[in-house]
Amino acid sequence: MKTGFTLLMLTYSASEMLNLHLIHLKQLLCFSHTSNRTHSRNTMESGRKRLKEKIKEKLPVTGPQAASIFELLRWYCYHTNTHGCRRIVVSQGRLRRAAWMILTLSAVGIIIWQCALLIISYYTASVTITVQFQEITFPAVTICNMNPYRNNATRHLFEKLDQDTLMAINELYRLIDNPNNSHVNALHQLAANNQDDILFPNIPLMWIELVTQEYSIVSDLITKKRHRINGTVKIESFESINTQDRTKLVGFHLCDNDNNENSTCIIYTFSSGITAIQEWYRLHYLNIMAQVPHEKKLQMGYSADDLIFSCRFDGLPCDSRNFSLMHHPLHGNCFTFNSGENGSILQTIIGGSENGLKMILHLDENEYNPFLVTSMGATIVIHDQNEEPFVEDMGIEVQTATETAMGLEMTVLKRLSSPYSDCTIDGADVPVTNLYNKTYSLQMCLHSCFQMEMIRRCGCGHYEKPLPVKAEYCNYKTYPGWIFCYYRLHSQFIQEQLVCQKTCRPACHSKEWTMTMSVAQWPSSASEEWTLRLLSWEKGLHGNRTLRKNELANLGIFYKDLNQRNISEIAANNIVTLLSNFGGQLGLWLSCSVVCIIEFVEVFFIDMFMIIVRKCIQTIRKWWQNKQEEIPPAISNTAHGSPVYISDEDPPTFNTALQLPRAHVQDTLPPTYETLRIHSSFSPDISTMESCKH
Repeated sequence: MKTGFTLLMLTYSASEMLNLHLIHLKQLLCFSHTSNRTHSRNTMESGRKRLKEKIKEKLPVTGPQAASIFELLRWYCYHTNTHGCRRIVVSQGRLRRAAWMILTLSAVGIIIWQCALLIISYYTASVTITVQFQEITFPAVTICNMNPYRNNATRHLFEKLDQDTLMAINELYRLIDNPNNSHVNALHQLAANNQDDILFPNIPLMWIELVTQEYSIVSDLITKKRHRINGTVKIESFESINTQDRTKLVGFHLCDNDNNENSTCIIYTFSSGITAIQEWYRLHYLNIMAQVPHEKKLQMGYSADDLIFSCRFDGLPCDSRNFSLMHHPLHGNCFTFNSGENGSILQTIIGGSENGLKMILHLDENEYNPFLVTSMGATIVIHDQNEEPFVEDMGIEVQTATETAMGLEMTVLKRLSSPYSDCTIDGADVPVTNLYNKTYSLQMCLHSCFQMEMIRRCGCGHYEKPLPVKAEYCNYKTYPGWIFCYYRLHSQFIQEQLVCQKTCRPACHSKEWTMTMSVAQWPSSASEEWTLRLLSWEKGLHGNRTLRKNELANLGIFYKDLNQRNISEIAANNIVTLLSNFGGQLGLWLSCSVVCIIEFVEVFFIDMFMIIVRKCIQTIRKWWQNKQEEIPPAISNTAHGSPVYISDEDPPTFNTALQLPRAHVQDTLPPTYETLRIHSSFSPDISTMESCKH
């Protein structure tokens, strides 16, 4: 009975286990079927989506056939020839897409801007004729009297010099033929008694009587002393003279320091005695005036009221308050109209001789120095407000007893700097100190350079030019050899042997005024009497003295027309022309644009570079791994000291295989499993089985 029960339990347990396995198998089949169906559905949907996208790409879908605006934009970006839009879609990575989007939008903005300018330019070209009267800046006008200082104020400074000059003239030309003339004898007697009181004994004015190869015979025109000069003394001429007749030369003797044996001396000669005397007088004049204080020189010069009799600009009256003072060493007090010092510059809107600046100048001939200036009149300079008026270089002389009309035409010159020309924009790149504190110009640079060279070589500055800091003017007492040094330096400057001509460069921007002058007699014979009487009364003479027409000058400065000429240099090939030509060639032969070039750079340079870098990194990494694998690991000793087989090495031979360690054999038997033990009652679930039918 016990045995039968046990058999029955075993039979029931086996049937129960069989049912359990069947249920599990159906559940597995059901789950697998459900999973496969879900996977198939997902795979079908993704395949259908990819097929749809592939069809959209392959089929010739046009813009209106797009399902939405997004699809339309996507289709456009894939099929357009505008490379920027396509690169936005096909580029990988947010950074590249953002870069292409910014580039494309920027290009679109530039195109809109350029097209707007073209449209505005197109509609600006009108057939309506418009006449405009423009205002042109009136230039600055600097006026100087040819006589720099009033003779009554400087007579005490040049009294001894005038006496010596008069004696030299009488000795040279025998102005008074009677040798018994008391005046001539008195002058020579004065010179003979005061030989030690000669103004500059080392600069004698001489008459060259005889010149040979061995020696020269000269005679001092003031002291009348004759002496012989050996042939080592050089004789240089300021003028072109006949070298065959050298017995009628007049000049003066100069040495570099003193008349000693080691000094170098030169006799400077002139073919005309008048020229020689004027140059000799000018040298002494510079030595004397260099020692006079600046404030005193301003007092000795003319005032604006003394020089300017009447003034009118564009029909409106003006006076001395409209002129600014500018002191010139050789021309004394000069006055500039419309200098712009107060911040305002006058404009003119009407041309013609009846407009512009009109003045009557008073040139008192009684105050003229008879030896320094031999002509009478005024010097006029037309210049820009920011430029220095170089009276000795650009001055125009106006004569008295005439009416002078100056018609102006303004020309603005604009040159291109390096590499097109050697001009400079503001003179900052020219290594010359600006001594005039005005806008850079070629004349300013040359004068400043000469003054700096003279200070460097002679130790002092020339009286005609401004001084730099911690420098002083040359005079014979402090610098005895400055005249010799000046003449030698000036000769080198004229021959362009100094560094000035190589260093100084023309300015790139400048203004020039072309003048057309006309002269008429003024006042006329019919109006001379009443004009001079009226002007004398206005001057305040009140019958004491009547002005003479020889000391008056009428001046008119005006624009002939208001047309301003601009002469500008434009580069034939600039960056715009280069880009236009480059774009034209690319568009003609390759149908490319700037975006195409950027795309080319991106693909064939950036991407190619990244690929090469990635390949290099992979190669280096593989090499490093191989190098690490080549290093053998540490070999552990086995129980029998047998070698260990490494997989990377060659397979062992039969002898070595016998020495390999044997595999460990487990001595214990595997455990027994109670597979037929019934743990709980089991009844199959029919609903679970039926749920898998579907």
